[in-house]
Amino acid sequence: MSDFAGYVPQPRRPEPQRICGVNAVRALFLRRPEAVQRLHYLAERRHVAGPLCRYLARHQKAYREVLSDELARIAGTEHHGGIVAIADPRRAEAIGNPPQPILFAGSVLPVLDGIGNPHNLGAIARGAAFFGAKAMLISGDARQADLSDAAFRTSEGALEHLAVFRADNLAQNLRRLSGQLLVVGAAATGGVPPEALPRNKPIALVLGHEETGLSPEVLAALRGAGDAAGFRPRGEPQRRGRGGGAAAFADDAAAPLRRDGGWRKGRRRREAYRRGAGLRPATPSRFRVSHFIP
Repeated sequence: MSDFAGYVPQPRRPEPQRICGVNAVRALFLRRPEAVQRLHYLAERRHVAGPLCRYLARHQKAYREVLSDELARIAGTEHHGGIVAIADPRRAEAIGNPPQPILFAGSVLPVLDGIGNPHNLGAIARGAAFFGAKAMLISGDARQADLSDAAFRTSEGALEHLAVFRADNLAQNLRRLSGQLLVVGAAATGGVPPEALPRNKPIALVLGHEETGLSPEVLAALRGAGDAAGFRPRGEPQRRGRGGGAAAFADDAAAPLRRDGGWRKGRRRREAYRRGAGLRPATPSRFRVSHFIP
């Protein structure tokens, strides 16, 4: 009889995530310090790493100053920002029944319907958090990106400030959320401008796949079909459309509901973000809403 009879292999531990960049690493230590396994950094980032290393030393966790080539190997990218934290993996949580209250806490809830590029996910999270989002909802579409090294790096810490949930049946869940949120789909042409939307409740902004737009099921849930969905600001490079463009839409759509404070305090900060996203200060969003659930 084989010595391996009845052997049950142990499940593999999930691979840790590599959080790169000053803002992303600081946000990780602020929001999930217990998740940090170890820290690597360049000599030029000693001033940033110093307080973080003291925390790790108190908790008997490793940290090390390394050369640029080694840090690129550890990070898996040359775009590491000079500091990399190895952390316990984080994934989107399943949306509850009833839905978690934090989904309704912000002035805008970004909803991603098949966004496949993790860099786009991170950029959308960065803009949405700046303008008051508290959570993000992503679809169960097989093309949908999840939380990954690239998404955390691109978000520059924003994903640490957002609760991220996954809905296997996005269309059904959008109908459930419509009692407390105004659910709208963004479009490049047609529809109505953001200022024409009702303003009696927070907005769930649905953004479709980079190439095919909103899925047919979600279009049906939004009580209409036919308009092509997309959101590249006119005259802007396409690479800026998902992050900067979505942020501009969120700013315009949620402005009457926004309260001062947090990431979104003051007109100057909103205009500064627009400049950083490649948009002109105080320029109304070029998005229009194709469909919405009133």
